[in-house]
Amino acid sequence: MLQTLTSSRGMITAPHHLAAQAGLSVLRDGGTAIEAMVAAASTIAVVYPHMNSIGGDGFWIVAEPGKAPIGIDACGAAADLASMDFYRERDCKAIPSRGPFAANTVAGAISGWQAALEVSAQWGGKLPVSRLLADAIWHARNGAPVTRSQNVFTARFLEELASQPGFAGQFLDKGAPPAADTLKTYAALASTLERLANVGLDDFYRGEISQALGAELARIGSPVRAADLQKHRAKQVTPLTVSLRAGQVWNMTPPTQGLASLMILGIFDRLGVSAADGFEHLHGLIESTKLAFRVRNRHVIDPAYMTVNPADFLTDAALDERAKQVDPARALPWPEFAPKGDTIWMGAADSSGRMASYIQSVYWEFGSGVVLSDTGVAWQNRGSSFLLDPKSHLALAPGKKPFHTLNPAFARLKDGRNMVYGTMGGDGQPQTQSAVFSRYAMFGQPLQQAVTAPRWLLGKTWGEESVTLKLESRFDAALIERMKSAGHNVEVLDAFSDTMGHAGAVVVHPNRLIAGAADPRSDGIVAGF
Repeated sequence: MLQTLTSSRGMITAPHHLAAQAGLSVLRDGGTAIEAMVAAASTIAVVYPHMNSIGGDGFWIVAEPGKAPIGIDACGAAADLASMDFYRERDCKAIPSRGPFAANTVAGAISGWQAALEVSAQWGGKLPVSRLLADAIWHARNGAPVTRSQNVFTARFLEELASQPGFAGQFLDKGAPPAADTLKTYAALASTLERLANVGLDDFYRGEISQALGAELARIGSPVRAADLQKHRAKQVTPLTVSLRAGQVWNMTPPTQGLASLMILGIFDRLGVSAADGFEHLHGLIESTKLAFRVRNRHVIDPAYMTVNPADFLTDAALDERAKQVDPARALPWPEFAPKGDTIWMGAADSSGRMASYIQSVYWEFGSGVVLSDTGVAWQNRGSSFLLDPKSHLALAPGKKPFHTLNPAFARLKDGRNMVYGTMGGDGQPQTQSAVFSRYAMFGQPLQQAVTAPRWLLGKTWGEESVTLKLESRFDAALIERMKSAGHNVEVLDAFSDTMGHAGAVVVHPNRLIAGAADPRSDGIVAGF
């Protein structure tokens, strides 16, 4: 079992070791947690390209001691041309998951870096953008090591990705997936990052880069135009919150599924479970997940289109009522709609106890598969989650934000500890968050143990088509049999399965000791000093 790592001056956890090291170098230079996170975010967009890109979206929760946390919504909306008629005129019965028609929303991630750095400046952050992007530029220009994960997922989806505009030129070697432990350069992306470092991040939306992005998107048939980029800006929001016996937890507002993550913990907290990793723990969280997902699946979308107030589902009365629906011995019927997605989560803390919880994504592996060759930007397919059904709350509309699985978490425990935690993994994100938080904050497990311990996933993600309850094989055989006897449709996976996502956490203790954990299922580390 890996041990929880500790430090006192700063720490960052990331699912790729080079991203963590990029963030740590900024912390060593006196940077804030936010500045470290921008360095890590830009680097991981280069070295983990199947999971995220600067052509994707992002969401932040940032906090400083004694003050209310701040949320940053860096979700791009559907393009002005992305209407139902656009797809009907092209004989599309649904929005494609790959290709130019799937690239139908603005990429918001870099606008989130901008907005977060504005908060960092208020904290006293002074490092220039050129410093923060230095590692990302170096890896893109000189070569990023191909991970086993990148090789595996490129091969898995090669048939649907290889023909997409620009994909082969950037992500294949002579038509084949690049081999693990080889170096891959991304010259066009390096030039784009260099320009952003020299003239500022806003150039992505209102400068030469935005014009180049818009022109190529139009040329390949995407509905996104430079004008869509020009009017986009990230939005600062007040995160949703729920009070638990262990403390207070915050998560992101819609269009993310942060509401579901908070509901799961709020419902479970009322079930009276007293120990981790037994039947009551797993069954209670899984049944709480079902109740939370039913709300999410019916309501969560762009807040401008919602007909309910998400905070109403987090009141004591609302959570009490849903907790009564949990049968302590039997599983509720399933499945419900299960979104998929591929993402990275990272967390950081600096020497002043300020923290950043950040998640960045292109939705599916490699997003739309479209790579804009002029800039090296791989574009997300987040807008493929819209439906061409005007009666659905997920109905496509120009200017509407799509539903997001992304939801970074932050907690303040009653004993004074502050915690950022999260994971990638689509539908699994709220479930893994509940596993990590409950094990650590409710039941007192060491932080790294809470991340490493066997996990579960109700539904599908990472290209999985089954909607079973997936359990890692490290769970006790008697527990697995009891879950089956309770009516759960169990599928047993490998001992450490990528299906469970890549989780992490950072905790700042009242004495300023910083603890961190990284997921052994990932290519990541905890880096501190």
